[in-house]
Amino acid sequence: MFSLRSKITMLTVWITVIAVAAMTLLSVIFIRNTESQKSQQLLLLLCETGERNLDYYFKSVEKSVRKVASYAEKELDSLDDAELEEHSKLIRTYFDEVASKTNGVLTYYWRIDPTISKKEKGFWYTNLTGNEFTEHEVTDISQYDMDDTTKLVWFTVPRKTGNPIWQPPYETENLNVKVVSYNMPIYHRGTFVGVIGIEIDYSMIKDQVESIKLYNGGYAFLTDAEGTLIVHPREDLANLSEEERRALPEGVMSESTFTSYSYKGVKKEAAWLRLSNGMRLYVSVPESEADGDWERLIRDVLILGAVAILLTIAVSRFFAVRLTRPLKQLTEAAKLADQGNYDFTLDYNGRDEVGTLTNTFKHMAAHMKEHIRDLNKKVFVDALTSVRNKGAYASYIEDMQQKIDAGEMDTEFAVGVFDCDDLKQVNDLYGHDKGDIYLQTASRLICKVFQHSPVFRIGGDEFSVILRNDDYRNRKELIDEFEKATAEICASTENRWEQVHVAIGVAAFNPDTDSTVLDTVRRADKFMYTNKRGHKEKTADQSE
Repeated sequence: MFSLRSKITMLTVWITVIAVAAMTLLSVIFIRNTESQKSQQLLLLLCETGERNLDYYFKSVEKSVRKVASYAEKELDSLDDAELEEHSKLIRTYFDEVASKTNGVLTYYWRIDPTISKKEKGFWYTNLTGNEFTEHEVTDISQYDMDDTTKLVWFTVPRKTGNPIWQPPYETENLNVKVVSYNMPIYHRGTFVGVIGIEIDYSMIKDQVESIKLYNGGYAFLTDAEGTLIVHPREDLANLSEEERRALPEGVMSESTFTSYSYKGVKKEAAWLRLSNGMRLYVSVPESEADGDWERLIRDVLILGAVAILLTIAVSRFFAVRLTRPLKQLTEAAKLADQGNYDFTLDYNGRDEVGTLTNTFKHMAAHMKEHIRDLNKKVFVDALTSVRNKGAYASYIEDMQQKIDAGEMDTEFAVGVFDCDDLKQVNDLYGHDKGDIYLQTASRLICKVFQHSPVFRIGGDEFSVILRNDDYRNRKELIDEFEKATAEICASTENRWEQVHVAIGVAAFNPDTDSTVLDTVRRADKFMYTNKRGHKEKTADQSE
């Protein structure tokens, strides 16, 4: 059975555990959602920043190419060789001005379709030093099949589709420089004439992408619209085949802005945005790092929750002890009261229900103790002499015997038996009221002499005392004192009922011969009768 203290503690702990568990669960959900959104927002923010920077770069190139293409179409009057030659000179001057104002341009060119002119090829200018553009010999493209878009892509695709294109990174012929190009077809009255384009430094794009970092393991990478890697900080693209650059992990080409995938055994979270030229910019971070903040926060919340529970247990136990201490005292007091013992202490005086109960119980115990005292007087106290009665005597003798048998009591004690002589004559001659005076006088004398020993009235005219300690050791002196006091009372009074004539017999307990206390009582009784006969013989001699 659990104590009230344990029940209060357990109840408080359970309530706290449930409350803390609920708060912790809600905190975990809130932190998980908040931190997940925060991680996604951070990924998207970096992606948007990279997108704006790259788009600004790409759009500036597109704008420059379109500007030159528009000028070229506007200034082209015919397709004869002389006109094309003059036209190329005009475009060369304008293109140089535009390219010089465009950041990151390595080469610019105007290539004329070999089927339009076998004499005029166009021009190609390069700036590999960063100082100025110089003319470079153009390559011969007449050897290529103009309808095969898998070859000479920068030229054949615009020619075939009539649309401008961004060509993924490639090595320029004769320059051995990795570039990305934007190419736009030129028409004259519906006839394809050639392609105007700009090649930009791949390393600038690569540096821009690789500058995007998040946490320790986060990075950005770039693909074309079909999912072929263009820039990746963890891959050497130069040593990868076209098929290998297309082999992206499952989930990368998701249409959702946020996606998850695994790369080399590491789970990743990523956000991506499409650039204006169709390329896809990704910002990726390991899932463990993205979740690191909220996992740490959740761990802190769980630790705080555990600390709160432990503190609650300690505090609830402390207050449970304080609250239940008076109840425990009441419980112990109730057990003592149930055993008939009302000698206990209740010190709680709080102004609450327990304090009221404690005070009520103390008053009840006091009343009960007084009531028992009154009952004892009626049951175990002689009404006439106010000493203990025969019932108390029997109980006292029995208790002594049990303690002797249990070895709990010293056997050095004696029993004294007293008998009031001639009580019947006093009653007959002077009345029972005078006989009562006679008994009261005898009782007071016995109590006065044997004041350290319990006195009992064990019959109408008989008394008994149990002598222990000093009274036991001084019993002979006390007997002499008793007989002397008796003689003094008799000499000082004239009325028979005011005098005291008491026979006395005292016997000490002898462990060798007395098997019980009653054996001692019987021997004391014999001594008393011997003394009584002596009194009668003495009285008879005096009357003769």
